[in-house]
Formats: sequence, C-alpha cells, structure tokens
Amino acid sequence: MTALRSDPPARTDRQQIDLSFEFYPPKTEKGKQSLAKTVERLASLEPDFVSVTFGAGGSAREGTLQTCLSIVQQSGLTAAPHISCVGSSKEVLRDYLERYRDAGFERLFVLRGDIPKGEPAPPASDFSYANELVAFVKEFGGFKIHVACYPEFHPEAKSPRTDMERFVRKVDAGADVAVTQYFFNNGSYYRFLEDVRRMGVTIPIVVGLMPIVDFEQIARFSEKCGADIPLWIRKRMDAYGDDPDSQLKLGVEIATQQAEDLLRNGAPGIHFYTLNKAEASTQIWTNLGLDKMARARAAQALKKAP
Repeated sequence: MTALRSDPPARTDRQQIDLSFEFYPPKTEKGKQSLAKTVERLASLEPDFVSVTFGAGGSAREGTLQTCLSIVQQSGLTAAPHISCVGSSKEVLRDYLERYRDAGFERLFVLRGDIPKGEPAPPASDFSYANELVAFVKEFGGFKIHVACYPEFHPEAKSPRTDMERFVRKVDAGADVAVTQYFFNNGSYYRFLEDVRRMGVTIPIVVGLMPIVDFEQIARFSEKCGADIPLWIRKRMDAYGDDPDSQLKLGVEIATQQAEDLLRNGAPGIHFYTLNKAEASTQIWTNLGLDKMARARAAQALKKAP
C-alpha cells in the first residue's frame, strides 16, 4: 500500500498516541471465557482504555455495564461503556449514567445506535439524534464524551454535507473526542478531516481500525455501515477464501500499512475494533512498534523514580 501523503518523520513517543480496544458484551459462558482470555492478552499492551458496546437497540445495556466491571476487576484497565439513544428513555439513561459514575467510569461513548432490523421495534426513545443525547450527558456531567463520525458518511445520510452537519452538532453539544467508523481508504479520512476542520471542528478525531480477519463477516458489516472495501482488497481476500490463516496475515498486513500511514500523517490515535479477538490487534500493535514504545516509556519512568 503506497503512502497517501508525503512522509514526515514518524512519531516515536507513545504518549502522543491515544490507543484503545473495543469489545462487545458476550452472550454465553463460552463467550465470557473467550473474552477474558482476549482481555488478558491485550491488557499486557497497556492501552489507554477499552470500550464496550451497547448492543443494537440498547439490547445489551446491562451486559455492557457488567462486562466493563468484569474487565476492570480482571485487568485494572480503564473501561469506557457505550450508551445509545435507541429504545432509551431519559429515566433509564439517567439511571445508567449514575451507575457508570458510581463505578468510576470517566469516559463514555455516546451514540445514536443502530435500529435493529428483523426484530421487534425497541421502545420509544426520548432522543432522536445523538447530539440530543450528548447534550443530556454533558448536562449530567462527569464524563469525557466520545462520539462517532463517518469519513465515508453514514448510509442513512441524505448527503455528505448533511452528515458532516450532524457531526458538527454533536461536537457543539459537548463531545470531547470523535472516533471514526472503520474505513480502508485513508484518503477518505484525510478529506473528512479537512472538511470538518473548515466547519470549525477542533476536537481530536481518532481512527477506528478494523483488521480484516474474516472477509465474509467484514463484508457483511461493511454493507450495513457503508464502509467501502476497495476492489483490490476484495480480490486478494477472495483468493484466500478457503484459507483463514492467509486471510489473517493479509488483513494484518493491510491494517498495519494503513495505520502506519495514518499515524505518520498526524492521526491522534487508533481505536481497534477487536470483535473480542486478540490475535490481529496484537500483531498490528507489534508491527507498529507500539510495544517498544511502551517499554521505553516504562524504562523512562523507572529512571525518574526516586
């Protein structure tokens, strides 16, 4: 993959980069055990925090809380729960905000949420748009608010302009950080960044990174969320359709080169969509040299210690 911009010197200070992992609440005992192993492995990489999704229509909201609590207890990592508009009343969400605050969570992902298809309609919500929920959480206080943005634009948006205007409303309502939907074309991120900066957005816009380890699964996700998979990636992945190990290696290679270019060109951080698995994220982390940065930081801290 060729660099999409000129190549300024790569950053070597791990403290300049915000790095995090995303999990979803497991539904079975086997899933809980699998996630515990993933958390144990990824905790050794010392991410800044991990986040836990809320589930379509808010269906996993209790699982979100319990998963966050379990991760903190198991690993000591900082956890950031997600919260969404869909199927949520002010009363219900205020209760969760109080429980999140009482549990010591300081970061929160505030999202509109996906309306589940093919399932019973969720209860009516007191919020129609994410910016309304952002304002509600901001008024409640006590959280660093993360919101979503779409460099390739939300599939339900009438136009790129209206989608960016919705994003600006979330920022104006009190968002502190944005995390992108995953993408495979870095040019879309750079263009989006330039456009929203011209619209007055100054908050950090962290890159959401999705390694392709199961092409059929990621292709389904991408169809729903509007993430474009370039034809050259599709063709190379199709060639490994019956070879999951080769798909993993190729997915790690593509994601590593993508992340290298983004960090070299000033992306403030990477949020890894893990799908509750550790292998791809761990390999990319090592390829980027982030493990070496962490060790250097630890060594520096020891030297400064009395």
